[in-house]
Amino acid sequence: MRSVLLNKPQELLMRDIEKPVPAKGEVLIKVKRMGICGSDIHAYYGKHPTIYLPVVQGHEFSGVVEALGEGVTGFEIGEPVTARPQYTCGECYHCRSGHENICHDLQVIGCNGKVPGAAQDYISLRSHLVFKLPDNLNYDDGAMVEPVAVAVAAVKTFTYDIKGKNILVFGAGTIGNLVAQVAKAEGAKSVLITDVCDEKLEIAKKCGIDYVVNTMKEDICQKAEEVFGKDGVDGALECVGVEATINQAIKVCRKRNDIIIVGIYGKDPAIRMIDVQEKEFKLIGTLMYLEEDFKKAIRLIAEKKINLDVLKTVHFGLDDMEQAYKYIEDHKATSMKVLIDISD
Repeated sequence: MRSVLLNKPQELLMRDIEKPVPAKGEVLIKVKRMGICGSDIHAYYGKHPTIYLPVVQGHEFSGVVEALGEGVTGFEIGEPVTARPQYTCGECYHCRSGHENICHDLQVIGCNGKVPGAAQDYISLRSHLVFKLPDNLNYDDGAMVEPVAVAVAAVKTFTYDIKGKNILVFGAGTIGNLVAQVAKAEGAKSVLITDVCDEKLEIAKKCGIDYVVNTMKEDICQKAEEVFGKDGVDGALECVGVEATINQAIKVCRKRNDIIIVGIYGKDPAIRMIDVQEKEFKLIGTLMYLEEDFKKAIRLIAEKKINLDVLKTVHFGLDDMEQAYKYIEDHKATSMKVLIDISD
């Protein structure tokens, strides 16, 4: 079968390898669709802080059940599925306490050499990681469940109920857009999303986000007061991962707020910690998701509470992954979710 290896930064190798055989407790999936994530892009250029090459990429994907390993029940051959890409030990403190997303030995499918990803014709995974797709979800939708789950987990991280609250999201890329959409779906009164790219802000508008601001053209503090009133921002999610945006969040948020860190920082930011202290902020990290978040992501998509269609930018074949990355580089302003068609 075909398998694409990211051998080193900007070097993709098409290989012919043996088709996997599902072991006991595993499901063999014929991959249909794969999404290219922001983390994949960072890894492609050798700039992701926790992804080490070589690796077969692909942790956002969908497909159909091809075969079942010994002892696996509850699945039928040919039915559409997606998968939660987290291999955990099940034994460490965090796994035992229900936080397996921060397992001491977390292995993310497609993000390290131990567990290859979906940039290949078939992938065999532990059955508890595989989820059936509802009838009204297509393969594109299935490949986007994973980033929606990231957004669900991020919004859930607030230490208070956001229903009726004014929420600020920094970054209108794919994850920021989905975070904003999930915040709306979870009952936020109003959501303001920021970016420096007008095209991405226009996409956010199409997805039903209440307010947008280009922080290169408008002052974020003035805009927040304009749309939210004197009481301002009730909570923020930083989805960019750069020094400027985390400091904007610290500057604009009302005292005693939560600021959720969603973006991946390629470079450690300098933060005015005295402001964090004096304003009694909680800076809270969030990593991936739990099984419940993944299931909720599927449900939100099936219930049409998340608009994915606007985010689906373009399709490439598995043989054309290099061109896919070139497209993303050449269309930074308009590229949201680039999808790889593995099979028909």
